[in-house]
Amino acid sequence: MIDIHRATFKEEAYETLVLLEAALLELEENPGNHELVDSVFRYLHTIKGSGAMFGFDEIASFTHHVETVFDLVRSGRLCVGKELINLTLRASDQIRGMLDDCESLDATARGDAAELAAAFADLVPTSARRDTTPAASSQSAQAASGQSAPTAPSQSSQAAPDGAKACFIRFKPAPGLFISGNNPVWLFRELAALGEVTVTAQTDDFPTLEEMDPELCYTSWDILLISACDLNSVRDVFIFVEDDSEVTIKILDDNEEVGEQPHLGEILLARGDIEPEGFQKFLREKTKIGEQLASAGLVPINVIESALVEQQQLKQLRKERSSAEQQNSIRVPADRLDHLVNLVGQQVTVQARLSQLARTLKIAELSAIAEEVERLTADQRESTLNLRMLPIGATFNKFRRLVRDLSAELGKEIALTTAGEETELDKTVIEKLSDPLVHMIRNCCDHAIDTPQARALKGKPRQGTIHLAASHSGGSVYLSIADDGAGLDKEAIFAKAVEKGLVQAGAELSEREIFSLIFAPGFSTAKAVTSVSGRGVGMDVVKRSIEELNGSIDLKSELGKGTTITVRIPLTLAIIESLLVKIGADHYMIPLSMVVECLFLTKEAVALAHGRHFIEVRDKVVPYIHLREKFAVTGAPPRFEQLVIAEVDGNSIGFVVDNILGQHQAVIKALGELYKGVDGVSGATILGDGSVALILDIPKLYQSEEQAALAA
Repeated sequence: MIDIHRATFKEEAYETLVLLEAALLELEENPGNHELVDSVFRYLHTIKGSGAMFGFDEIASFTHHVETVFDLVRSGRLCVGKELINLTLRASDQIRGMLDDCESLDATARGDAAELAAAFADLVPTSARRDTTPAASSQSAQAASGQSAPTAPSQSSQAAPDGAKACFIRFKPAPGLFISGNNPVWLFRELAALGEVTVTAQTDDFPTLEEMDPELCYTSWDILLISACDLNSVRDVFIFVEDDSEVTIKILDDNEEVGEQPHLGEILLARGDIEPEGFQKFLREKTKIGEQLASAGLVPINVIESALVEQQQLKQLRKERSSAEQQNSIRVPADRLDHLVNLVGQQVTVQARLSQLARTLKIAELSAIAEEVERLTADQRESTLNLRMLPIGATFNKFRRLVRDLSAELGKEIALTTAGEETELDKTVIEKLSDPLVHMIRNCCDHAIDTPQARALKGKPRQGTIHLAASHSGGSVYLSIADDGAGLDKEAIFAKAVEKGLVQAGAELSEREIFSLIFAPGFSTAKAVTSVSGRGVGMDVVKRSIEELNGSIDLKSELGKGTTITVRIPLTLAIIESLLVKIGADHYMIPLSMVVECLFLTKEAVALAHGRHFIEVRDKVVPYIHLREKFAVTGAPPRFEQLVIAEVDGNSIGFVVDNILGQHQAVIKALGELYKGVDGVSGATILGDGSVALILDIPKLYQSEEQAALAA
């Protein structure tokens, strides 16, 4: 059981580190954003606390040094700068490395951790080094703001409990509170046992020193309690002092709908600290309402501070509730989901057999059952596949760090912008997509984006931009990587291709065909090999990886303005919608996402091509592959053959088959080792009658035909 908890901690820690890096990169752009500072602190606190709980003491100890510095940032005693961001990103890498090798942490890793911890310690001001624990720092900051701190600090890093409410308490005791033997600190401690407490002292009723009686109480308190307890439990705390004191208790948040942050003026009005008539005239002013009211002497400054505390705590409470609602989920190991998908795949196969049997026997009751099973299976398939769907935004966040580091390494200024982070993809697809995207972004940084000086000479902003976007379209996801860099030079690409023997010197190629040459193995126009690129390895790997996902890649560029690469990939690799076709006695599957239309191949159309494999479709010449010839199928073809037109890399190509049988859900099965090298086939599926149908690799078939045409 301990091993399970430790494994869960590691998995969650990796996810938290991704969020930490994203928050740090945003904080670098907005160093004054207190919410981002709080987020960074919470992520560090989570790693430290959970690490200590599950025995990762070295990780917890190291993270504590980083957390301490950010606690000083929260309290305003330290500012966010590039040095701090750089150090914290290095610390994030260090924690990730310690997680990877947590069972056998070597001396080098410990030395790196100690060096980084010392660097963080150097950032701590001398005045703050006497007490740098997070709790002490928070209490010091609270005391400095004029708040009493007999209980937990106001800026707690712990999340509010489920069902927590915000409760405002105004406690104004009778002057003889101390004489009767009562101590308000005891009351505050009782409240602290119920939840998170913030106390603000109100001292406006203090007399002059000459008039003051040291035995009397002149202070009142505004208390904000975040707790899941009921109102009666709060009232019971004041049961022995309520007869001689003014105690106002009000639930501020009913825990129903998470609303927007209340305005400061609304809080003061609700408390009765200001009259509506005196408040209205300040609404039209542009300065902050708190500053106006304090300057006019309508509301004491400590009352405004109390209202500000309430405003911040309500905002935090509602934010945590919203986050809790979004995270209302159960963590399930990926292998269990994979097993479930496999079971659903088998169920789809059995359902297909049942449907085929019902069509063969033509029994009404059996047909009705088969239709019901088909409907339920389709719903179950959809629901099961959705379990493995993840938003691609987490992957996008990783690239922010990549672009930042490459910018520094290359001496360039590059910003990464994103869109469509909520677009969901199968977890397996996202994992396999990560490396191709890294290749493309590295190429953008190294080749596409110029140095700030070169961009300025061309009349461009010094900072280059890479835009990464994702969107759904049917059963596919489209990803685009666009930059505002130098663009592709067609002449340079063509000359390099001739030099490498990829094309003949006098060949006439379209712009699309020239650009596609950069995906050839070993192709590179870089003049020098660097740590980033120039070895001719990258774009061919990208294309091969995308095609292994049954996807396609397209490239558009304009010299001097930039380049856009568009990748189309299927939503999932487990079960795909396919077009079932027949050639001779064998069945084949064509991924439906690539199919444009289906036609009959007439003898007249064949005769017009004079023996060449071309057909005219709506004034457009489309080449086609005769699969019966390609696969050396024996026997006579049918009288009327059919043509499936697909789209590959923006080009149309036809595939001649004997018969088109219709749409089919294909549960993808991997081919054995013996058949992995077969070109034109990417997998197999089991049909309803138990026979096997091969899934055609359309891009590979298109490439082989294109290469054969160039060789001829």
